[in-house]
Amino acid sequence: MGTDVMDAYKMNEDETCKRFVLPALRAAGWGEKQIRPQYRINDGRLVPTRRRHKRGAALAADYVLEYIPDVPIAVVEAKRYRISEENGVEQARRYARKLGLSFAYATNGRNIVEIDFSGERPAIRPVERFPAPEELWARFLRDQGVQGTESGGELMSAPYDYTLRNTDNTVKRPRYYQRLAITRALAALARDERRILLVLATGTGKTMLALQLVARLFGAPGMFGGRKPRVLYLADRNMLVDDPKDRYFLPVFGEDDVHKIGGGEAKRGRKIYFALYQSLDQGDAEEELFREYEEDYFDVVIVDECHRGSAGNDSRWRKILEHFAPAVQIGLTATPVRDKKSDTYEYFKNPVYTYSLRDGIEDGFLAPYRVRRVRLNVDVEGYRPEPGAKDLYNREIPEGVYGPKEFERVMVILERTEAVAQYLIDYLRKNAEDGRLGKTLVFCEDTAHAGRMRTALHNIASAEVSVLPDFVKRITSADAPHVGESLEEFRKADSSQPVIAVTSRLLSTGVDLPAVRNVVLFRRMASMPEFKQVIGRGTRLCPEIGKESFDIIDFVEATRLFEDSAFDGPALKLLEETADEQGALVDVEDVTPPPGEELDADTEAVAEPQAEYEEQEGGTFDPDAYDADDMVTDEEEIDRIQARGTRYHVRGVEVYKLGERRYQLADDGRTMRLVSVEQWVHDQVLELDLDPAQLRTRWARARSRAALMEVLREADIDVEELPEALGKPDVDPVDLLVSVAWDGLGVVSRDERLTWFRREHGDFLDSFGERAREVLEAMLVKFAEAGSPQLKVETLKVPPFDAMGRVVDLTDRFGGAREAHEAIDQLSERLLSVV
Repeated sequence: MGTDVMDAYKMNEDETCKRFVLPALRAAGWGEKQIRPQYRINDGRLVPTRRRHKRGAALAADYVLEYIPDVPIAVVEAKRYRISEENGVEQARRYARKLGLSFAYATNGRNIVEIDFSGERPAIRPVERFPAPEELWARFLRDQGVQGTESGGELMSAPYDYTLRNTDNTVKRPRYYQRLAITRALAALARDERRILLVLATGTGKTMLALQLVARLFGAPGMFGGRKPRVLYLADRNMLVDDPKDRYFLPVFGEDDVHKIGGGEAKRGRKIYFALYQSLDQGDAEEELFREYEEDYFDVVIVDECHRGSAGNDSRWRKILEHFAPAVQIGLTATPVRDKKSDTYEYFKNPVYTYSLRDGIEDGFLAPYRVRRVRLNVDVEGYRPEPGAKDLYNREIPEGVYGPKEFERVMVILERTEAVAQYLIDYLRKNAEDGRLGKTLVFCEDTAHAGRMRTALHNIASAEVSVLPDFVKRITSADAPHVGESLEEFRKADSSQPVIAVTSRLLSTGVDLPAVRNVVLFRRMASMPEFKQVIGRGTRLCPEIGKESFDIIDFVEATRLFEDSAFDGPALKLLEETADEQGALVDVEDVTPPPGEELDADTEAVAEPQAEYEEQEGGTFDPDAYDADDMVTDEEEIDRIQARGTRYHVRGVEVYKLGERRYQLADDGRTMRLVSVEQWVHDQVLELDLDPAQLRTRWARARSRAALMEVLREADIDVEELPEALGKPDVDPVDLLVSVAWDGLGVVSRDERLTWFRREHGDFLDSFGERAREVLEAMLVKFAEAGSPQLKVETLKVPPFDAMGRVVDLTDRFGGAREAHEAIDQLSERLLSVV
């Protein structure tokens, strides 16, 4: 073996690349700008830990080959010279499939293996050299089905636009899946497909995709007779039109080329038009505004949220799309629909590309979530009014049992809304970070229900409202004309108010709310597209405020839709918890439905409000209103409900929380598990990596106990509420932590601990002077009332200690603050030692 070969065998991977791989690529004709080293594919999945989340390792390919900038066509995975090239095949395959590529290469500098997914017979074969750029580009075009088409090469090689900048002034580049979606759309267009569907999860940047798609179309004038295409961007909400226009298209294309159609005027002479269906539909029948544009005026129509608006076969807005039938129509949505009224696939055909919620979470581009299901007694048991009972308006209530299907639509129990409001405010206060409560979006049954919820939250959160007058606001189109201003403030990450936005359906889709930390479901739903859209309000990451996950708080069992096979997110395990009359959990049963089994009738019986909503979209447009959606007033809503039957309002019903369940993403990032409080505490305490004795030792001393409580709080465990949550209010938190984490270890009550302490450690109390002993005796009383977290010097500021004197006076009874701390810690150690 020669010296050069021996030296090569000593090389690491980086040295092998510089010595052999890069020269081989250059010899094949690849230029420096066409070889992208350490090509970052994703950001790395957010992995749940006891301190919220940490990032997993990002996927990065050794090299990606690009014929033109940001159009990858092959992956190269390199290994050390002495390692077999076969060891890089699986990585190369994985990265290529992730990037949607059909060509990948594995090499160790001596040998090259080509992985070819193209054609009907995928192959892995050794090759003597890397293909030349032109050769691989031709194979890429053939794989996309556009080789030989009149405009395929021009479309696929059209450049991206790099005008937009991130907050750090770096170029805002499309992510890998956005580039892949654009490539698939351009290829479909080159193949003369006239209806193109792109499905991307909420929060994954469909507007950025649309912008870059248009930019690349502008770079291929040959496709449109030697000119730039005329584009119509169509949606059914102002926010879906104004946001893309103002934040994306105007900065890139300028005012001369961008125009929003409105005011009844069919303006011409621009390249990119934005419009609401409602604006184009204005005018008498057969004389609507859209008819002032010739059928072939627009070359491309982009239909945002294409599952809405004109999606229905009988929608009055479908005629707009049919009028512009000669144009290429590109549908964008996170939630295609297929039901009796609407079929996204029938109109746009199957999607040319899909990027799901699960994909976004696995890649680290979307926030993972936890789910809390909170059960109210009236929802579980139903409400049966007394015979002859009357509601608040002196109307006799028909006899029978009213349940979740009737609540808010037929039967309004005011305490039910107030109980939910109390839970939410308590939850937000407990989970405040740096004194700031997390932004929360609450979905109610209708605008009237949203109004009652707004009032209940406002009254319960009086302490917050006194500082922040707009702490809670209802945001529905019934709140026009100020709804736009309220929404804009709510969506800002740096805005202090409103903290809670209460809505019905207005904010369920098409609005970017990255700062939302909590999505609250207090409206039953059976529509899978609607459910996905609602969940999507929380999926956006918000690095400005450190938001890397969010919580779904479900009061109406809406999250049972997670179990439906139509949901593309993590599969769930469902545990049903039963509580006794005091709210203590007494049983946990696995009720996960078998694969393919339908949800029960209760879950599916809420389609009617959604149907009303869909009918409403095709209704008359009020141009003075802020939005086209959710525009039914309370009076109209009540009239409609009364046509079906009276809505009764009652007060004086006892409503309380029966139990609570939590979902958590598992470590694989794909599945979720539904855990009881016991399971949750068990898992989180074991993560501390302490044995029972160590846990008790840290708990006994005030300083280490405070640190431990903070760690547990980060893990979403409020130890001071643990006794009540587990149905053992007379047991100290540390005993519950030990008992739950290490199954089988029994618990003793606080009274039993006090009895044992006085019997075994009376000499400890006698070792102190009378005045100091008086303080310690009061500490024991405090322990009996509230538990061990009160065993600290800071407790001396509250009754009954404040009546004994100032804190400094009380610590002086022990000889000073340090001595007082030590005495209380020793009291705690003896009191909490194992019985």
